[in-house]
Amino acid sequence: MRNPTDGGQAVLPGMPKRLLRASPRSLADFSDCPRRYRYANIDRPSPPRGPRFAHHTVGTALHQVLSSWWDLPVERRTPGAARQLLYAAWSPAGFRDDEQSDRWRARAAGWLTDYVAELDPTEEPRARERTVSTMTERMTLSGRVDRIDERGEELVVVDYKTGRVPCTDDEARGSQALALYVLAVRRTLRRPCSRVELHHVPSGTVAAFEHTDRSLANHVRRAEDIAVDITAATERMTAGEDPDAAFPAVPGQQCGWCDFRSSCPAGQAAVPARETWSFLPEEDPAAAS
Repeated sequence: MRNPTDGGQAVLPGMPKRLLRASPRSLADFSDCPRRYRYANIDRPSPPRGPRFAHHTVGTALHQVLSSWWDLPVERRTPGAARQLLYAAWSPAGFRDDEQSDRWRARAAGWLTDYVAELDPTEEPRARERTVSTMTERMTLSGRVDRIDERGEELVVVDYKTGRVPCTDDEARGSQALALYVLAVRRTLRRPCSRVELHHVPSGTVAAFEHTDRSLANHVRRAEDIAVDITAATERMTAGEDPDAAFPAVPGQQCGWCDFRSSCPAGQAAVPARETWSFLPEEDPAAAS
């Protein structure tokens, strides 16, 4: 006998229940808007995504450079080399015009110059853009870590941030994604890992937190609560419930820039679409506090 909630596979008495495959991003998507989660993770083909936003273009370019810079020979790991990598990686996608794109490329190059100048080019990270994974009672979880540093016997999870304002230690402590990465790094690389850091590239500041077993357990419990809700919604939809009822939209300001706005009437009705360059502050974000 087949159960419609298990993907069509036969279920025998005593068989363990299938674990949800998840990532920190997919868990966050469901928490923000279950319908967005469905569009991104269940519907196939996935609905078309909207236009690229300029602030995402900035972040993507900086992340790419801060990974590829370490591929250079040690003697070439200089601030000037980082700038050249940025010029090669830059895209005008999402900007209002070429003038705005050029202005932000110069601004981002300045951030890189200052940030890279503080790095020791001889201290190789343990990993960059590394996919790590772990498992809990309810899900298998994987995600990509921006950088993993090796400091003595300990590994440190480093996440680059490029937003308007510097990050805080409270943000590092409260980040579910970083906490789950700690557990995944431990399992994947078989090394002690407790510290997480948010490196705000525009300001060069670092926010950090040292996780304990208790703080990690709290994050896992909250993540598993989300996994339970995802599984229940998926089972209801598979059993015949209307997909939009099983995965309801949560309209709000975020609908103005949602990737799936064109496929979501509720989001379109909630707020007007944002211009793709509207998240770029006119002032220098490095001066914000």
